[in-house]
Amino acid sequence: MKTPVRWQKPLLLRPRDPVHVVAPAGPFDRAGFEAGFNLIAQRYSPLLGADLFDAHRYLAGDDRRRREELSRALLDSRARAIFCARGGYGSMRLLPDLPLADMAPSMLVGFSDITALHLALQALGRVSIHGPVLTQLGKQPPDVQERLFRLLESPEPPPPLSGSAPYVPGVVEGPLIGGNLSLVTRLLGTPYLPSLDGAVLLLEDIGERPYRLDRMWTHLRLAGVFKRVKGIVLGDFTDCEERNAEYSSADVLRSLAEEIRLPCAAGFPIGHGSLNYPVSLGTLVRLDAGEARLTFLEGAVRE
Repeated sequence: MKTPVRWQKPLLLRPRDPVHVVAPAGPFDRAGFEAGFNLIAQRYSPLLGADLFDAHRYLAGDDRRRREELSRALLDSRARAIFCARGGYGSMRLLPDLPLADMAPSMLVGFSDITALHLALQALGRVSIHGPVLTQLGKQPPDVQERLFRLLESPEPPPPLSGSAPYVPGVVEGPLIGGNLSLVTRLLGTPYLPSLDGAVLLLEDIGERPYRLDRMWTHLRLAGVFKRVKGIVLGDFTDCEERNAEYSSADVLRSLAEEIRLPCAAGFPIGHGSLNYPVSLGTLVRLDAGEARLTFLEGAVRE
């Protein structure tokens, strides 16, 4: 697909705006969910179905339940945001039958397995937020929570984020695209992967041993992804270590980044770690990889 000529930003949120709560992926812990739900209920008016807590094997209900729930949320012109309850697995199963092209001007919020939905929206030129799901939101510190609400409620750019490791120096600008590494690789060759030409690629993951990270990274390289993007932002790679190994996942990722020679910085507090700072996908950013600094050049919403 070609890069969209103009990215479409959702409308900003105001106090008591209606928002949808959906579970398009895996089942979830109710106590953890309620902590995050209570936070958004203090600001907005959440809408959720009685079957939100359904479970079918490793999914939050069967495909029909999850698809109908998400489709209603996507088409509801009254609502201003869609908060995902949890990641896990299952969102990509819904992609062929979702009315994504007819989505109302609302903001999708989530990460991990929700990357499948983010990428499909970016393929249509829509901005969305890679940020905490509700089962994670209540565990985040106040500055992470406030950053999310600022992204949703203000058209101004949020403060920059700093990483901890400059792998390959260089300064680049482009739209931020990506999310969970596993999901990015799974959508290669499908119509749901957006154009990556000129993008700054965000990657994070959990529970993948170093050789699996190498395998997925190599898949991206063989598919030509690294010839199209301008730079790479690496978030948390949580629980990705090999037991008793003399090398770390960070060692492997650094070597892989050095091989392709694109500006790349790591250690950004984005993903499955203790901190998951929300970032807007589809918006213009500047990556100074030598300083491990990600600057946001525009906001996520419009008035």
